[in-house]
Amino acid sequence: MSEDRNHIDYSESLKLQGRVAIAMSGGVDSSVAAALLVEQGVDVFGLMMRLWGAGPDRRNRCCSPEDVSIARSLAEQLDIPFHVVDVQDRFKKYVVDPFIDGYANGITPNPCLICNRFMRWGTLLHQAREMGATHLATGHYARLEMRDGVHLLLRGKDRSKDQSYVLSILNQDDLAHTLFPLGEYTKDKVRQYAKRIALPVAEKPDSQDLCFVTEGDYRDFLRQQGVPLPPPGPIVDQMGNILGQHQGLTNYTIGQRRGLGIAMSHPLYVIEKVLSTNTLVVGPIDGLGRKQFLAGPVNWIRGQPPEDALQINVQVRYKANEVEAFIELLQDGFVEVKLSESIPDITPGQSAVFYNGEVCLGGGVIRS
Repeated sequence: MSEDRNHIDYSESLKLQGRVAIAMSGGVDSSVAAALLVEQGVDVFGLMMRLWGAGPDRRNRCCSPEDVSIARSLAEQLDIPFHVVDVQDRFKKYVVDPFIDGYANGITPNPCLICNRFMRWGTLLHQAREMGATHLATGHYARLEMRDGVHLLLRGKDRSKDQSYVLSILNQDDLAHTLFPLGEYTKDKVRQYAKRIALPVAEKPDSQDLCFVTEGDYRDFLRQQGVPLPPPGPIVDQMGNILGQHQGLTNYTIGQRRGLGIAMSHPLYVIEKVLSTNTLVVGPIDGLGRKQFLAGPVNWIRGQPPEDALQINVQVRYKANEVEAFIELLQDGFVEVKLSESIPDITPGQSAVFYNGEVCLGGGVIRS
């Protein structure tokens, strides 16, 4: 992409600082991120995590033997060193086990944010610095900016691929040692560049679903892990009238319409999962939305909550639209969020991520 005048040039700023570790996955994004740095003359080496996976072969979708082989070949093509870091036990402890516990307790966790906190910007960044790197680069679609001595995390230029939501767990020290070479680019330009330099992953599809679930879906995975899941119980309307029986709260998500097993003259949606009574509450779509919720503890990226921007925007899921909100600071890092409009996607266990324009301020887990 050297002909694109908007690309981020790291060559001068990093010339005197040492090496950069690029987190590789065998996918097009991390491969192009690595190629961009190499093109600029940056001293780069590749790191790939070997993560825990379920199933008889214990594969993880993000680091299968095929992906490791692809990443190694790409590193050879780019003429950079390549290392695999075995972090299976730590990934199981900090990512998979909390995922299991979350579902066992009736919430819907987001393991990608936990993985970024404990694995990429925990284990991998530490490993990179131990190996002499000053920065960890990744293929995330997000941007960095320094204003008045503060590191800011901004949305990626390609809003359809923006990943600032899952990066809301970062702090000032993380950002000081992070590079996002793809922040200014669209996915189409990334694939075009990969084709131009003959990377074999130019058309490789993006990874989908949970990386550690290799067979079936998350329900099959939880059963395979012997998780004590909530048993069947009553389905009730918002007045408490029993309409049927659910097959365990784990099998349902907020806003779900299909698979309820209830014949009614109008569509019904999952409104709430009440773990204390093992009850599934359903109702019409106008009963699905909420305008207020509790979240936290909040990770404020700059280290403290905003002083003059308590009226900001919030995004409650990775692909959800942001909504105007007012936040009230509570004790122990929690916040009460009051929305300007009712939205249907508020789900305990997911994260509420706060924005001021393009700037990601941080986020916290939705509690209730």
